[in-house]
Amino acid sequence: MSKIVKRQFRNQKLKGKPLGFLLVILAWSLAMGLAMASHVQGVPPTSSEVGTVDVVPPQQRLGQELYLENCSTCHIPLPPAVFPTQTWKNLLEDSQHYGVQIKPLVDPPRILVWRYLSAFSRPQLLEDEQIPYRVGSSRYFRALHPQVKLPKPIQIGSCVTCHPSASDFNFRRLSPEWE
Repeated sequence: MSKIVKRQFRNQKLKGKPLGFLLVILAWSLAMGLAMASHVQGVPPTSSEVGTVDVVPPQQRLGQELYLENCSTCHIPLPPAVFPTQTWKNLLEDSQHYGVQIKPLVDPPRILVWRYLSAFSRPQLLEDEQIPYRVGSSRYFRALHPQVKLPKPIQIGSCVTCHPSASDFNFRRLSPEWE
């Protein structure tokens, strides 16, 4: 065979390979996508099933459970979003809890609770703003309650007036007057 025919034959062999390679990559991608889709944890819960303000991912659930277990023994646990992150940090580190001496959490439960609270609280954006320790002085709390005439002073126990399931950490369910 002449060199020209051999070169054309070689070029024709190479032309089919990139297409075959792309087909193999496409088939592999489809197979991996289907395999990954089969491991998805079903349908996301509806708002009535969630109960809390935010859907908590699996890696944060243990921290939420520990938070609820430790805080709900004395009062209604508040959603992390009502305070800035710095307030939660200070509350976790302080043994004086609103005038009551408590035993602070120790690691590793403290770390898990902190990860949950810091993931779902909001950063303190204003530098000159004081860190709030009462819900009534938290601008986040007030922002979550627009057009609500809040009692003075705001007591955590009064949450059940508008949120009848607050003691179950369900702040989505509202009393009929607010529905």
